[in-house]
Amino acid sequence: MSDDTIRLVTIGRIIRRRWRLLTILAVVGALVGYGTSLLFPPRYTTSASVLLPGAWQERELLTQVEIATSSVVVDRAAATLGWTGVSGSELRDRVSAKAADGNIIKISGTADTPERAQKLSDQVAQQFVTFAARIAGDNTDPEAATRPEALRQMVVRTSRRITELADAADPGQTVEGVQTRTELAKLRTALQEAINKLDQADPAAANKANKANMVVMGPAARPAGEAPPTRTQLIAAGALLFFLLAVIGHLTAARMSRRLRTEPEIAAALGSALLGTVDVPGERRAHRSEGHGPRARIRRLLGVDVRWDIPTPRTSGDEASRQIRYRRVCARLRDQLPAHRRLLVVVPDGDEVARRAAGQLVAEAESGPSPSSSSRGYPIPSSSSRGYPMLRVVGVSVSQPMVPDRDNESGALVVLSAGSWTAGELAGIAEACADAKHEVVGIVLAGTVRARPTRTAARPRDAATPALAARDHATEGSG
Repeated sequence: MSDDTIRLVTIGRIIRRRWRLLTILAVVGALVGYGTSLLFPPRYTTSASVLLPGAWQERELLTQVEIATSSVVVDRAAATLGWTGVSGSELRDRVSAKAADGNIIKISGTADTPERAQKLSDQVAQQFVTFAARIAGDNTDPEAATRPEALRQMVVRTSRRITELADAADPGQTVEGVQTRTELAKLRTALQEAINKLDQADPAAANKANKANMVVMGPAARPAGEAPPTRTQLIAAGALLFFLLAVIGHLTAARMSRRLRTEPEIAAALGSALLGTVDVPGERRAHRSEGHGPRARIRRLLGVDVRWDIPTPRTSGDEASRQIRYRRVCARLRDQLPAHRRLLVVVPDGDEVARRAAGQLVAEAESGPSPSSSSRGYPIPSSSSRGYPMLRVVGVSVSQPMVPDRDNESGALVVLSAGSWTAGELAGIAEACADAKHEVVGIVLAGTVRARPTRTAARPRDAATPALAARDHATEGSG
């Protein structure tokens, strides 16, 4: 799997074969999330809106946002609230502001109760409006906004008075009367120009006055629920985090695994050729690690005694089709070795699939054709006049490999399953065979398959188990 792409089927296999462990880790993560929620008290957040009349540019709105959360505004709000043990610096971490559409600034306050959150937001908004108005000069001269309108009305009255004086002047065509009416017309024109200039300057003044007149759009709403992350969110996040870490841990361990899976790699590690592959019907205890004691029971309880990275066994044919593979391996051994040779079948300890395959291989070799008999009613060709080699099974520990010394055997046949052992472990088995004067004559790979419900073979699939047990007993006696 180290070079394979991670697919959904791989994650599904992890969940299916490690669901007990994943469930326990998710529960532990939920408990960690619950404990974290106890360390952090619940928080409640609400917002108060402040309307900024007039035309505002984006940069000006950002400036007002900074003013709303400034230390001056927050410190004044803290002094007004008068909460025991709560200073302005602490409140600054609980207050935030942002500019919304329509020249509205939302001021948010967070506290440990809904009532305090509401009071904090309202008080900060009020202090912001007061401070902004003071900056704009609204508090220094309250009558400044009414002066332009009063001046405009005075100019209008003066213009009317000039018109009345011009009408009351000497109606005759004397030089003095004409000069008087001319001067009054000039004065009226000058006043009219002053009014026009005042009207042109008035929008800017009005906009400035509007900017100073910020309005708090009602009190903040009392929050009905906690601010995230809530206790429920922390519990769910803890469970999900531990679950994902467990899955990622399985994938990482599989990618870092050095177990050999391909036939060329296994053949190179053992220094011999592959004679064939055989199928073993899958069992519930296949790929389970053997052992006793508390640790083994805990592993079985958690389901970690089952290999998860073994692909789902494929469906095989009937018993007869599986036996053909064993016969072919025995035939290759017969053709490769001299007549009546004895071989030592080496099986790594803990490889349950290989152990069952070796037992089936021994049974097939014992029931195979002899030089003077026929096989299952069919005549034996001349090229197959010799019988199958005699096989004896021994289990070898991969941590401290030890193979029995050479007795009547003239070689060793290694039977193992792919994806179970590293190159170093297989090299150790090969060295142990060499130390015992056994030449590794071949390798047989065993894989699990799903047997069909109906079987055409008369011999049951586990008929090799007694033979394997007898061979192991004989091995112990000769050791």
